[in-house]
Amino acid sequence: MNTISVNKMSLVDELGRERIFNGINMVHKGGKDGAVHKDYKPDWTEETFASFKKLGINIVRLGLIWDAIEPECGKYDDDYLDMMISYAEMCEKYGIYYYLDMHQDLYSAYYADGAPGWATITDSYKYKEPKFIWAEGYFFSKAVHRACDNFWNNTPVNGRGLQDRYCDMWKHVVEKFKDRPGLIGFDVMNEPYPGTDGGKAFRQIVKGGIGTIFFSGKVKRIKAIRNIIKGEDKFTSALAVLDDRNVMKSVTKPAESIIRQFDVKKYYPFFQKCAAAIREVTDKGIIIMENCYYSNLGIPCTTPRLVYKNGGREENLMFAPHAYDLTVDTPMTNTASNARVDGIFDQHRHTQLRLGVPVIVGEWGGMVDGSEEYPHLEHLLEKFDANKWSQTYWAYYPGLMDTKIMKIIARPYPQAVSGEIKSYGFDRKNKIFTLKYTHSGLNKGKTEIYLPEEPAKIEADGKYEVKTDDRGVITLCVEPVDGENTVKVFY
Repeated sequence: MNTISVNKMSLVDELGRERIFNGINMVHKGGKDGAVHKDYKPDWTEETFASFKKLGINIVRLGLIWDAIEPECGKYDDDYLDMMISYAEMCEKYGIYYYLDMHQDLYSAYYADGAPGWATITDSYKYKEPKFIWAEGYFFSKAVHRACDNFWNNTPVNGRGLQDRYCDMWKHVVEKFKDRPGLIGFDVMNEPYPGTDGGKAFRQIVKGGIGTIFFSGKVKRIKAIRNIIKGEDKFTSALAVLDDRNVMKSVTKPAESIIRQFDVKKYYPFFQKCAAAIREVTDKGIIIMENCYYSNLGIPCTTPRLVYKNGGREENLMFAPHAYDLTVDTPMTNTASNARVDGIFDQHRHTQLRLGVPVIVGEWGGMVDGSEEYPHLEHLLEKFDANKWSQTYWAYYPGLMDTKIMKIIARPYPQAVSGEIKSYGFDRKNKIFTLKYTHSGLNKGKTEIYLPEEPAKIEADGKYEVKTDDRGVITLCVEPVDGENTVKVFY
């Protein structure tokens, strides 16, 4: 497999080819056993990975769980890591890259997934199970808030701070994975949450944003939010107001200063520390930065570009934003809005330009087959392609490979381009794929384009060959000519 690294705002291989990744999340959060997730063995098979290859999946966001790695303080479960390495080996067997995602939701395995019990310090606050959606704990739970606070404050456990122990855990993981050929990088933490400040941000959004638009009189705002989450009809049409970007910004703006303080004063120093710990083990692989949970709503991410405390600049850095519509995980998921999600991803584009790094959209979609949101998925893929963004769809589940969702994701796209990509995209209406790029003598190797099925016609400036492997995977291989190149595939 080729070595993948960062060149300015692109991912490249050692041949100088620009690389695009079309992928999926594989995150096993653990089966419940009482209050804590204890069974961390997925039911993935080799055929799962073989089917990925057939559908054009060339990268996996491979989820790891701190609770599974370090169930006891300072004691690592290498059997779990060896099992995850076996799935990494399956990826590699089928030419699929992967990056490691240290996953968490609601911070702890006590409440969802993430930190082990010994690292969940709530200062005696008790967690209440959500009534409507899993994310309620972020908004209302003092137990979740305080557990996060203790992490960001680096509260000691057995004489060593929680962040320091998290970094130690990452170092152990990297030591196990560092020389694997399919590994492209390290996603340091899934959707970091600000803790008590996150609760304040939510209240500011309700009081100063959503509250001023939707609620008046004696309606209690928190109750009204729960009504929206439940999907009561009287609020469904009201959400369309948020399609207006200026209105949506007015909703989130009251929380911006809170999130800015978190990004700069708490998240960045932690990210800096954890990245430095990974670099103690290996100089290989890309350090992957996510945005705060609230930037999934379009609040600007203000985390600085990674520079270590010794002044060294991390050149192998990538941004992995997430975004979902407000209706995700609710009964109103079928009303997901292109306009609202466009606004979030446009804000992520501003962050990319500020950081000057490539993007892989770590999570998006979250649909269920039959959700009627297929045009929304098509729209988002077109947006990612227009930005030259790689992506990993949320998320794999048994049976997904046979759904219309995967048929949408399995579109023609360039996997490796011998030069600098100018533009690419698939016109679904007219069934035409177009790639434009500039080739120079510095770029070696052929351009490779994934094709979901045999094309009717191909036009290319250079010589080309259509290859089909023994599993039916079709690849268009093009020998580029110097200068501007155009490739068109007609169906």
